[in-house]
Amino acid sequence: MQFEADVEPLMRPVTSFASLPAVVAQVTTPGGVSLAYETIGSPNDPPLLLVNGFATQLIGWPLGFCERLADGGRFVIAFDNRDCGLSAKLDGQGAPLEKVIAAVSAGDLEAARSLAAYTLRDMAEDGLGLLAVLGIEQAHIVGASMGGMIAQTMADRKSVV
Repeated sequence: MQFEADVEPLMRPVTSFASLPAVVAQVTTPGGVSLAYETIGSPNDPPLLLVNGFATQLIGWPLGFCERLADGGRFVIAFDNRDCGLSAKLDGQGAPLEKVIAAVSAGDLEAARSLAAYTLRDMAEDGLGLLAVLGIEQAHIVGASMGGMIAQTMADRKSVV
């Protein structure tokens, strides 16, 4: 097995954005959450939002994978979920994770929701908010692990797929 000594960044910004705002490392969603994001491909192609799972940064999407998607005619957008990577940290909000897990383990989902700093629905709104800031009304959405649950929640919230 061979490993490359130099690691390339996940994605490279596109220099021409047509209807999108200038390339920025972070945006603030309509919900007030600051999200870090990167893109690859032409903004004239159909957008594809990549949503990662629990504690996985946008750099978790391999560059070659993203390039193949872009070469296949997609405008690829990856972002760090809240509390992950370079996106907003919500330290000190909600109960300690152990208390949320204990409530779920006891079958008290209502208590767990009230203890949690945010829900999958909030995270789905973050992804929809990112698309809104970018001026994108519809997008293909791909999620990995918990990102798949976020993507399903996004699809349930709005006709984005």
